This record gives sequence, C-alpha cells and structure tokens, in this order.
Amino acid sequence: MVGQERLQRLNRQPVRKGRYVLYWMQASPRVQCNHAWQYAVERAERLSLPVVACFVISPDFPDAQGSHYRFLAEGLRELGGTLGDYGVRLVIRYGDPADRIPGLAADAALAVTDCGYLRIQREWREKVAAQLECPLCQVETNVVVPVEVASEKEEWSAATFRKKITGKFDRFLVPFQEKKPGKSSLSIESGDDTDPAAESFLERIMSGVGEKRPGISSRLPWQGGEQAAHEILDRFIRERLDRYAAERNDPNAHTLSGMSPYLHFGQISPLDIALRVLATGHPDAGVYLEELIVRRELSMNYVFYNPWYDSYAGLPDWAKKTLGDHAGDIREYRYTPEEFEEAAIHDPYWNAAQDEMRYTGKMHGYMRMYWGKKILEWSESPEEGFRIALALNNRYELDGRDPNGFAGVAWCFGKHDRAWQERPVFGKIRYMNDNGLKRKFDADRYVDRIEELKEKSGEKE
Repeated sequence: MVGQERLQRLNRQPVRKGRYVLYWMQASPRVQCNHAWQYAVERAERLSLPVVACFVISPDFPDAQGSHYRFLAEGLRELGGTLGDYGVRLVIRYGDPADRIPGLAADAALAVTDCGYLRIQREWREKVAAQLECPLCQVETNVVVPVEVASEKEEWSAATFRKKITGKFDRFLVPFQEKKPGKSSLSIESGDDTDPAAESFLERIMSGVGEKRPGISSRLPWQGGEQAAHEILDRFIRERLDRYAAERNDPNAHTLSGMSPYLHFGQISPLDIALRVLATGHPDAGVYLEELIVRRELSMNYVFYNPWYDSYAGLPDWAKKTLGDHAGDIREYRYTPEEFEEAAIHDPYWNAAQDEMRYTGKMHGYMRMYWGKKILEWSESPEEGFRIALALNNRYELDGRDPNGFAGVAWCFGKHDRAWQERPVFGKIRYMNDNGLKRKFDADRYVDRIEELKEKSGEKE
C-alpha cells in the first residue's frame, strides 16, 4: 500500500466510469520500486480496470541534447518490453505533455503521475490537471522522503536539513509490497502504441542522426534502462562500496556508484538503492547514504522551495553581496564561454574535467566542484560565471537539468555553504585551487587518463 504522505490530488474531479487507469509515466519510467506505478496498479485492481502506461517525449525540454534523449530512448525501449510482459502497453507520444495527456486520458477512470520537481514538470502537471475530467493523482517516488515531509521550507545547509530528514528514515526507508497488474491492458486509441512522430524521433536519436547540437555526441559510454542501472549498482556494491568512504574524492580510484544518470532519468529508485546498500551491513553504508539521501534530497528541497533555483538570483543574500563587493577585482585570467566549452584554457586540470564531461557525459563530483569554482574565478563577472557553469553542466552532463545539477552549481557560488576567509574575486565564498587537488589525489594522473580517453575517442591523430 502506497503511503498517503507520498500522494497528492492535483484536481477535484471525481473518479468516473472509465475503461482504464492511466499512468502518465514521465519522471519515473521504470517498474521496480516505483510508488506511482504501484498506486496505479492498486487503484486499477480496486476498480477492476486495466492499467495503461504512457510517456510523452518532449522535444524541446530545456537544454536537452542528443545524448540525453538517447539515454532516455534506451530506457523506454526496455520499459516497453517489461510492461508488455505484464500485459500492459506503453503508449509513447511526441510533443508537449500538457497537449498530449488530456487526449490519452479521455476514457480514463482516473490518472496517476509521478513527480519531477523542476519548473517545467510542475507546469505540465498543473496544465494537465486543469484539463482532465477525471482525477489526477501525483505520487512522489524519486525521493526517499517526500519533499514537503522532509522540510516545510527551504533549508540553509546540509547540516540544518540533515537534522530533519534523518529523523524520518524509520518511516520511509522501508520496503513496500509490489504487485503486478491483474488484468491485461488495452489500446486507448487506434493505431500503434508509439505515434509516427515519436517513432521517427527515437530512430533518429538511436542512430545518432540529427544531433541537436553539433559537437555533442549521443554515443556516450553509458547504456540507459533499468537493467543497466541494476547491473551497475550490483558492481558498485560488490566491488567498490568497501572503498567508497576512503576514496570517493579521488577521480582515479573509480569508487563512485555511477547511479546519478539513472536517478536523473528515473530509471532506478533511490529507495531501492538505499535498501540494497543497507542490506550489506557495511559499516560505511552511512557515508554513501549521506550523499544519496541527505545531499541529493537537499537539492530537491532547493528546487522545490526556491523559485529562482536556475539563476544567480537564487543564491543566498550573503553570497551575492560578497561576490558583488569583489566583482571589480582584477582577474588573472578571463575566458569566454566558448573557450570554457572547448576546454581551451591554461589549467590542464580544469581542461581535463571539462573533457571528461564532454566525452563521457559525467564528471567526477570532486572535480565538478573545482570546475565550478574556477569558472567563477575566470569569468567576466560572477553572474556571467554562474550562467556559463549552469549552461555547460546542463548541456553535457547526463544528470544535468536536474535538482542535483542546479544545487551543485549554486554551491560553487555559496549556496548551502558558509562564509570563509575573504579573498580577491571570491570574497567570502569557499576557495579551491590546484594545490588542493594535488593534496587529495594524483592530479597529473587524472589529466593523463582523460588524454588517453580522448585519444581512444578519435579526438587526436
């Protein structure tokens, strides 16, 4: 049974006589450990109706590139087969969800959807809810603790948030019974499950034709989908969890879980990951759960409660003031957005981090902090630096355009942090330099490894 604290009614329409329960699967296109899917299955069973699942491909999602759509498409292709084994058809449409979902729900007794926290996702749900003549129920399933339960306001830092959310683990960090749908599904409109526009788009993306932005390849060393997510999680638990606490800040150690792209696309559940890690009984499991739950869900808190989460205006007042006080300071280096994007600056460590992101779709977390700090230091202004860092992160990271990405960039400019010793350009914002990298790990080895990666990709003759 899905708990009421995860559930929210988005309109006041009554359940009506219909032919099916519609699951609008947008932020969580998966089956395993999916509260929204389970709620749709439970309601369908109660109403003696089949479930129909749908997904709408939005071709104009802000900053999304071919690499992002390819990862999504791989997951959708796998998902269609998984649902088919349950007797449930996955209907894929193309366009604006606010335009396509009402038609898909025309004969639904009620509709269920999952929950993404970005502005565009909330706007989709609001517009759809206003048009439907049946209930639209939202179920939070991409967090361990529902956002408004974790905290009733925007939190200042991880320290203030941790005190609140950890006290709720006993209620939410628990497994739940998963049911399979009890009736075969049906088509909700004539024609193929995937409409021609969606099919054409998916084929172009999967073949690498028609990239949305030249120079960004859709062919990255990641495979989308639930199966790949669980295989990578299995390897992390088996081979790297015992080194995670000690070596997670060393990009040469390869100890990270690799879960962030799959979490971003909703192809794996954070609850599922947390329960698997806890089940190992490993003494350092708590270190990983700090990142997976406290830090990750702090970013959801930021995006949910701060309407300016994707702009410089969303930074805390103290950070904007100190950066403003030092905006006119002399900068030893200044680079254009194009020079940053092409990794064409003087710092080999920064260039390596940018290239890691460009060629793999994922930058090591510790290097991403250094990367963002140096964009602040070497841009014309802090506002310009913020725009550059956010644009590059959204464009190249598979887990960009995500609460974690928005909070991570904002952290480089003072969000969720405190004031430090004042210095030029940074003011009281936390400072990082290459000597700090060298104290943490073999930074030159990191550069060499990224150069080798570029050579293998055909970048160099």
